[in-house]
Amino acid sequence: MKDKVKKGGRNQAKADEMSLIGGKDAAGIKQHEETSFPVKIQGAGVEPFELQVHGFWLVQDAVMTLLLRDEVCPRSNLSLALAGTTLDPLAELQSLKGLKPGAILRLVEEPYTARSARLHLARVLELLRASGPQDALREGRSPSILETLTHTPDSSLPNGKSLKRSLSNTKTETTNQDGAPPEYLLPGSSERPLMALLPHSSQPESPSYLKDLSLSCWNPAPGHRKLQGDFLYITVVTMEGRRCEITSCPKGFFLNRSTEEVFDPRPAQSSSVCHSFTDLLCHISPAFKQTLTTLKNRAQLPTVEAMPTPYHTLSWLGPPCASRTHKNTFSRLGVDEQSATQAPDWNEELQAARNLPNGSLEERLQRDRALLQVNSAFVRAVMQGAETVVDGFVEPVNGNPDDPAFLLGGLFMSQGAASAMFGGDRGRRAAQRLELKGVQAYSDIAGLQGLHTLPTAVVDYRGVRLSAQGLAPGLEGSEQDQATAPASRGLLYGLAAGPQESPQRRRLLELMAQAAKSLSLQRHVVVGPNGHKVPLFTSVDAQGLLGADGRFYILDVFRIFPADANFCPEVETEGQTVTEEEESNKSCEEDEEKKGCVKEGWPENYQSDSGLPRSFPHGLCRLRPELVQAFTQHKHLQFTQHVRETLDKNGGFEECATACDSRATKAVRAACKEVGSVSDIIFEMRFNPNVFSPEVSFPPGESKSTKLQERLLREAAAFTITHQIPAFVEFCLQSNEAPMDGVSLKQALHQRGINLRYLGHVITTISQSEHKERLRHIMRLVIGEIFTRSTRRVFNSFLQGVDVPCLSAAVSHFLCCLLVPHFTPAPVGDETKKKSRRRGRGAGAGAGASESTPWSMLAGAELWNLVCQNAAETYNISDSLGSGPNHLVEHYGLQKISLLREFCLKTGVQLRLRDYVLDNHNKAPIGPDDILNIFPVVKHIHMPTVDASKAYRAAQNFIQKGLLDQAHEHLKEATYLFGRVCDDLHLEACYCHSLLAKVAFVQGKAAEARSIQLKAVVVSERVLGFDHPNTIHQYALLGVYVFAGGETALAQKCLLRARLLMLTVHGEDHPYTATLDSCLGLVLTGDQRGKFLENALRLNTSFFGPSHLHTALNQHLLAQWMCSKGDYRSAMSHEKEALTAFTSMLGEDHPQSRCSKEFLCTITKQAVKVERSLRQAGADCTEQAVECLSPTSDSMLEQMALVTGISSITHRDGLQEYRKKHKELKAAVAKELGFIVTDELVASETMNGEEKSSDQETGSRKEADDGGSPAVENTSEGQQEQPVEETLVKSAATASVNGHVVQPAEVNGHEEKTDVDAADSDRAASDAEVKIVNGESEVRDSTPNDANSNTVNGEIGSDATVTVINSESDEVNGDTNGACDIPVSPSVLKSKGTWADVVSKANGGKDTVVNIAADKVTANGTAQE
Repeated sequence: MKDKVKKGGRNQAKADEMSLIGGKDAAGIKQHEETSFPVKIQGAGVEPFELQVHGFWLVQDAVMTLLLRDEVCPRSNLSLALAGTTLDPLAELQSLKGLKPGAILRLVEEPYTARSARLHLARVLELLRASGPQDALREGRSPSILETLTHTPDSSLPNGKSLKRSLSNTKTETTNQDGAPPEYLLPGSSERPLMALLPHSSQPESPSYLKDLSLSCWNPAPGHRKLQGDFLYITVVTMEGRRCEITSCPKGFFLNRSTEEVFDPRPAQSSSVCHSFTDLLCHISPAFKQTLTTLKNRAQLPTVEAMPTPYHTLSWLGPPCASRTHKNTFSRLGVDEQSATQAPDWNEELQAARNLPNGSLEERLQRDRALLQVNSAFVRAVMQGAETVVDGFVEPVNGNPDDPAFLLGGLFMSQGAASAMFGGDRGRRAAQRLELKGVQAYSDIAGLQGLHTLPTAVVDYRGVRLSAQGLAPGLEGSEQDQATAPASRGLLYGLAAGPQESPQRRRLLELMAQAAKSLSLQRHVVVGPNGHKVPLFTSVDAQGLLGADGRFYILDVFRIFPADANFCPEVETEGQTVTEEEESNKSCEEDEEKKGCVKEGWPENYQSDSGLPRSFPHGLCRLRPELVQAFTQHKHLQFTQHVRETLDKNGGFEECATACDSRATKAVRAACKEVGSVSDIIFEMRFNPNVFSPEVSFPPGESKSTKLQERLLREAAAFTITHQIPAFVEFCLQSNEAPMDGVSLKQALHQRGINLRYLGHVITTISQSEHKERLRHIMRLVIGEIFTRSTRRVFNSFLQGVDVPCLSAAVSHFLCCLLVPHFTPAPVGDETKKKSRRRGRGAGAGAGASESTPWSMLAGAELWNLVCQNAAETYNISDSLGSGPNHLVEHYGLQKISLLREFCLKTGVQLRLRDYVLDNHNKAPIGPDDILNIFPVVKHIHMPTVDASKAYRAAQNFIQKGLLDQAHEHLKEATYLFGRVCDDLHLEACYCHSLLAKVAFVQGKAAEARSIQLKAVVVSERVLGFDHPNTIHQYALLGVYVFAGGETALAQKCLLRARLLMLTVHGEDHPYTATLDSCLGLVLTGDQRGKFLENALRLNTSFFGPSHLHTALNQHLLAQWMCSKGDYRSAMSHEKEALTAFTSMLGEDHPQSRCSKEFLCTITKQAVKVERSLRQAGADCTEQAVECLSPTSDSMLEQMALVTGISSITHRDGLQEYRKKHKELKAAVAKELGFIVTDELVASETMNGEEKSSDQETGSRKEADDGGSPAVENTSEGQQEQPVEETLVKSAATASVNGHVVQPAEVNGHEEKTDVDAADSDRAASDAEVKIVNGESEVRDSTPNDANSNTVNGEIGSDATVTVINSESDEVNGDTNGACDIPVSPSVLKSKGTWADVVSKANGGKDTVVNIAADKVTANGTAQE
């Protein structure tokens, strides 16, 4: 029923969404079948071509699309005409009369204005500056490397992308000529070459078009020439060496007669006026014409590679030689500076985008796109502004040297005042960060119209943190406005607003109350500065005001989140005394009767166990919203349990619920009081953000509420230590996709609401864990994160004492002191003097001018002490960092190269691409020339992609239920919507593409999965970073999909690329390395396979223990490889280990255990046969035996899907839980209404591989959701959503029989297992189960705990059993966990079997064990019920 309600309750926009994706093909091409149609484009000197347009486009949208086409670029200032009539730019195409498919639209050249002429020149410059492969690195942007792995000159993808399939002619260093991986990628290698990370691109460097292009010395045009239409004069030096002077006028561009010495603006005799500047250049220079033709004919990059990313993704490595890659960008033409003369009003642009209509889907998409574009441009402006301000090009607008403020390009930038109350400079930085989080929280409130926030970003550059905002609109109106309505303008809300009453204030308070409900903030009263009471919905700092533009704004929201009581020790008693001064003794005594006023809320022995609460370097420790949400859910669970327990004591839940007395009400009230609900009649958790604020005092009437809030915040703070951190550690213990670097560690902690100031407590939890050794990779990450964060704080203050000419030398010196043990500064003066003598008085001379600057005297030991001191006061750890960098390497296994990467990403430092030897004591490993740049690191608001995210979440829900067809449709819809909003260059779009590829792969569409995954890899590289952990995952998945298409060599390259990144980012000692090595052991050939498989087994054993599914699967893979080599003795020992693990985890009767047992028997027989044949000296027999046990490519593919976790996307534990709850609810309702619940049997027949069921079958059989068999083909015409009783409860392949009993059929003496339909019976009812023994059936009753069906010849794993496997590990699914003896039709089963096929081949081809990949399989790989 849930699905039906969901489907029926959607608005019309949902139907719009579904119709919009109707015309998309499997590769996700965004095309609308109903409203898109082709038109022919002619005129303006371009070759006629066809353009696909959408009916909902405006004419100007069509023009913008045309201007991006290669046939038209770089022409501009064009309009469209239909039948001789110029079209209105704001008209919709579908509203134009006479515009139909195939209609001819003519391009019309419009006259230029002075501004449009400059814009045209800017477009030409954009073309001439066509980015080469090194440009992304030079600009500090993360490049895409995939193209270099997949490049070959001729073949291209069917969808037109230039991502090439074949593997010849690659320049990457990932593999050697013979296909064997290089030494540094083999297990056990300690070499970490950086040069291999960024191989040279196969794209040629962009050629030179002109020697120079600049504004002429004759600018500006004299008055008499202005009157004749001259806009500006341009000087061009062609590749042939010819110097030309060109005039820009309304008609276009022409060659004039001026020279360097003589001004003669008349047109040259041979020159005609060209509307496009490039047309004129082609007339002047044959070399330019040839180069331009080459440019237009070159292979175009796909959109995700060519489009700029919305936000700057930092690359910590730059080009190997920065000087050689620097190009003439023709910036002396001056068109770049033109836009800077008029500063944009960022606030007005953002609010205008927010106020766009959002009624229909199309309007919402346009609004989301506009918001993203405005925010993206704002963030770019902030980056440029930060560089300009910190580099000293802008004077502050105020006279306060401690808090300088700057106005630049429509931005207000400031450092913020350091307040002693908040903790000085640390507090100032925290306030800037928290302000951004507060603005994000208010921006994310859905449906809150009318309350606005300013565009905000925080930028760190050269050790300085600046807060940037758009300019707030003026607060005062005109003098007349002030005279008539003084209260209607300016500050309406806040501690300083004072008592006032006006309609505007009432409206603002309504909005604040609505926002407070969404953010779980409690309305409360504080004492104002004049002693009057002020009601608040926010922290005391927040201000609500009415701007001159008529909009309500909320500012200063940095303390909007509740305080973290773990770090507010000195406020504990003070906050109490403020409220207790005016309290009566009676109320205090009542409170004392409880567990004590001050300590109420802390668990027993909390302070002695955790050392909390304690002080922190700044006073702005707030709880994360994720923690507030998790804590609220935790309290709700306590609330429901308390209510149920109370009702059970008073006669039972059913009796109290049906009786009309006060027992239920009293139970709810008692539970509300127990859990701390702010309401006594319903469960409602609200938090007061001003509790534990030292400067805030509450009136006497708020005492009870304040005490409750203090108790709640103590409980929430303790919840972090007692629940969330242990939950995180447990997740890391079980998952092989645990965090790999600082970024992924931060993300994993933040998802659970754990602030990074708790890193010290994470260390404590791991140290006290009995599995400390298995958590060493997490300990390594946490120590590394503490180290790099403490180092960054020291580095920020270090940079403040460095002059600009010495920056590169100072940064390189700092890094040497940091990473080289006992590094002592060399005599800087001597070295730099030599350089300056060699180079003359150039850039090197400035650096050598200061011989004994403070920064150059910094020694390694001194720096290490500063870092350790900072770490100790921030994270409360002592001696964890040791005495130097080698301590981190030896004790925790940290890599210096990984630390260097983390440091660069956090500080914006970019290093030259070369291999660094960081253990050289004699010579500085990093020199001034290795520091290429320092880039601003920006934190900004993330704009929502509402409809796309909604479709993505809906798809995730369908996957949870195992409905892959619906999931596939919603994911295609989501990718289309992401493409419309952000051109796919978005974090969530990357995850969406990756999930769509997984679903397509599991459905058997390997080619589609490959195509989509290619895009996912590129998006991840460009949006997250070329070496981000997610990029590593995406490369591994791509390796599986290309292997499925038979591209073994490319699969090797992808997996080796993932391993190279893994080694650089973390090192070899990580569970995910075992995943990569298992895959490499399957795709490589020769002895290399064994090295990788043995390494994977070693890692899995050390991280998960010998009795774990990962380890057992590894043992089997090794046994399989040993068999293919003919080493049956070793294979037997490994398979014995696998069998032992399977038996201990799953029991002897589990299909997986029996499969392993059969395989072991086969190996033993083969070993005996080989031994016998060796005695008889029969070599042929041995070779034949070896061939018999070689795995098929299909079984290898299934094993790769299991190892990489692809099969886990059909994990259905959630379904089991839902099923159970649904049954309980149904039984309770039936009992209450007096209905009799009957058990109904549902079964279906299987004969000759075809399914027979009752005539009531709807024909919408569910596809096989078997994750391990990626090649399963969906045989249903179209999966319709069934009622819950049918869809959610029956196995995915069982037909809906609507309660009719179908007798099981007997096939060849075997009976299929029949089971009681779980939808209509309680699990306590005994299930009918058939035990098959050699073709004879034995029926017995099974208890709920005995969920396994026991077979000998036909191995059928029940749903409950395989769920156990999934709960133990997301990696191993029913695909290898069971096998059944049901013959499967070839049309259904494309994949030829699991690893158990090996057994069937060895047994002489008997169909004893066949892959469960048929329609008879549920999401967990179970047999037909």
